[in-house]
Amino acid sequence: QLQASGGGLVQAGGSLRLSCAASGRTFRGFAKGWFRQSPGKEREFVAAISGTGRTDYADSVNGRFTISGDYATNTVYLQMNSLKPEDTAVYFCAARDTSIVRYLGHEYRYWGRGTLVTVSS
Repeated sequence: QLQASGGGLVQAGGSLRLSCAASGRTFRGFAKGWFRQSPGKEREFVAAISGTGRTDYADSVNGRFTISGDYATNTVYLQMNSLKPEDTAVYFCAARDTSIVRYLGHEYRYWGRGTLVTVSS
């Protein structure tokens, strides 16, 4: 029901835009988030957007990443600028079944397959 795409290999300082397309049901009005997981590390919160458009970011990406939603196409984006090698991870999109943002993965009901982002130094 959620499909993330847009990952790839980029040099440090570069940009990528991830997309998360929903199908099978509408997630309009529900909070959506991006999480990432690096090898050997716990999954961590990256960014989220509430059902009313309020956004929240992890400190590590604040000012570099931007989450946005296109409600007409049921798609959520993550624009990633000034990428660093430590941003290398598999990125996952997720959706809650309420409009309120949360920061823990287990509070998200719907998950898509991840997309790999690799940032070279």
